[in-house]
Amino acid sequence: MRFPDPLLPGRLIRRYKRFLADVALDGGETVVAHCPNPGSMLGLAEPGTEVWLSQATNPARKLKYTWELTTANGHLVGINTARPNLLVTEAIEAGRVSEIAGYAELRREVRYGRNSRIDLLLNGPGRPACYVEVKNVHMKRGPEAAEFPDSVTTRGAKHLVELGDMVEAGHRAVMFFLVQRADCTRLEIAADIDPAYDQGLREAIARGVEVVCYSCHITPEAIEVDRRLPVATGVDERVQAR
Repeated sequence: MRFPDPLLPGRLIRRYKRFLADVALDGGETVVAHCPNPGSMLGLAEPGTEVWLSQATNPARKLKYTWELTTANGHLVGINTARPNLLVTEAIEAGRVSEIAGYAELRREVRYGRNSRIDLLLNGPGRPACYVEVKNVHMKRGPEAAEFPDSVTTRGAKHLVELGDMVEAGHRAVMFFLVQRADCTRLEIAADIDPAYDQGLREAIARGVEVVCYSCHITPEAIEVDRRLPVATGVDERVQAR
């Protein structure tokens, strides 16, 4: 995924009301940007952090700028949670995700479950439908592991149950974690932040839900799904064994 226009560098002044951020652009102007991330953004939203903004082309839009990237420990991190679905779609269609390759049809935001929408629904002749839920990952508290979630996510736990229901109905279900950073060697579930999600993922795997995790190569010009990461705490090993 290439950004249609060059991103604007700046320094974060503050993030507030979850979805707003004051940013001092390198050109000297201070702007209010949309922060498209409902999580805590632990370690990524400290005042003075280098950030990168996209600029809206729609003149009627209330906020002209969107926070896209931040710099953490010298690495770019994608914080826009609206990007992963498109990134994973592009990677699947390009054949870069071997675990879910070869489907003839891909649809996005399809209704299923209990008043939910699946991020991606894959279909192909002679094989069960594949329901793919995509989660953005950007938190890193240690030297190597990315972690999810960065805040309690009851909605995420609900999705795990619904994925398990799809498996029991005869379909295939995949929990796809997309790490929008390149400085991690594995994914861990942050059980200290959300023990219910940790337990819910284990239960989903026991019901047959598959887990896939990839990281991204990120520049101020583009973001691309890059390489597979193992999922720690025994989850990945159980997936690989099937």
